[in-house]
Amino acid sequence: MTADNPYLHGHFAPVHDETTAYDLPVVGRIPSELDGRYLRIGPNPLGIDDPATHIWAAAEGMVHGVRIRDGKAEWYRNRWVRSSSVLDALGEPRRANSLDPARDFAPNVHVIGHAGKTFALVEAGACPYELDHELGTVGPSDLGATPDGFVANAHAKLDHATGELHSLAYIPGLAFAQHIVSDVNGELCHVTTIPTAADTPYMHDFALTESHVIVYDTPLVYRAELLAQGITPGATLGWKTEHPGRVGVLSRSGGPVRWFETAPTHISHTLNAYDEGNRIIVDVIRSDEPVDPVDPGAVSPILDRWEIDLAAGKVTSAPIDERPQDFPRLNESFVARRHRYGYSAASELYGLPFPVGDESPAEASTNALVKHDLEQGTVEVHRFPRGVAVGEAAFAANPYGHAEDDGYLMTYINDPERGASDLLILAAQDFSGTPVARIQLPVRVPLGLHGSWIPDS
Repeated sequence: MTADNPYLHGHFAPVHDETTAYDLPVVGRIPSELDGRYLRIGPNPLGIDDPATHIWAAAEGMVHGVRIRDGKAEWYRNRWVRSSSVLDALGEPRRANSLDPARDFAPNVHVIGHAGKTFALVEAGACPYELDHELGTVGPSDLGATPDGFVANAHAKLDHATGELHSLAYIPGLAFAQHIVSDVNGELCHVTTIPTAADTPYMHDFALTESHVIVYDTPLVYRAELLAQGITPGATLGWKTEHPGRVGVLSRSGGPVRWFETAPTHISHTLNAYDEGNRIIVDVIRSDEPVDPVDPGAVSPILDRWEIDLAAGKVTSAPIDERPQDFPRLNESFVARRHRYGYSAASELYGLPFPVGDESPAEASTNALVKHDLEQGTVEVHRFPRGVAVGEAAFAANPYGHAEDDGYLMTYINDPERGASDLLILAAQDFSGTPVARIQLPVRVPLGLHGSWIPDS
């Protein structure tokens, strides 16, 4: 990184104030069946010691949320997650907690609902934090906490058929990970230990089917020699060329992991996975280039389909879409089951053009949402003008619908004319059409990471 740090200006520039606004103006019509909150989290530094060495992913987490009910946008709020260091920086009194300071970090990767509660999540051993309905911080949570000190991680997956929350957790410097299952009430009910390489791989995401858990061991690892010097784990990640690529498969009920060799590629995110006889189908975002964790924009990730043949003992892969994209989502009631549709973002995070049709890369925008019909092999694109940045879109199912794509995509986009952001609501079945609603927020929402539609009913 240089002093001209791209994560400190433009669409990534942090906001400096917490805001509350009520009765937000709406262009279009908010679907009356939507009743809940759209929440999204991301790094938003409270203070920066050195812009040249600032690591975006190491900044304190801030949640941005909009409450929707009866066709109205009742409120917008943004709040820092109040870890001990955030409380200190804001001049607020600390809460009593017994957390090791290394684990007391303001989560910045994902925000989910489970067991009637809201949780901000991160990874690498840092604790989840519970939030209240209006995004105030309740405090650190023991969600998924195991006797070995592992906790629910950033990409915890809810199996809607069982009500279980599944996590894959790791701690830098330890040569094992854990698959953690919490029940419908958020109580720990099952743990499986997974031996890994001595150089802890960066296991940011995993995959889940009705019968299996799939984990990724890639060349992006925590460098032991830097961890030993007490350097912040996020600054110790590096691409180890000699580290082989492999995929691990284990039963959801526990037991040994079975490893399959793959190319030395990096898997950033999973769209979904499902069982198909003796094969496991896994749709993932893959990057072949050496990944720089400090500058994720240095890669061009694509959407791939991997087939794990359990009988033949091999993995094959083929691209679904070779245009740069990431942050894949689906109707989450299909997690671990066969899915037809997936949604991803061509984000300004990567700064790469997303050509459509006969358009040349020079003519293409860097910002689009993409709908993949994986049965028909077709793609729909919702384009945004140059200068309008978009990130991940979460799926909000129509509670009265039956089709997999009967619902809406929600995401924050910036409005350059207003100098603020909108919450965009797209009908998934009219994906490239006019948005059904744009909820106008009073402030800008920086580009961030992951989020959820959390219905109240």
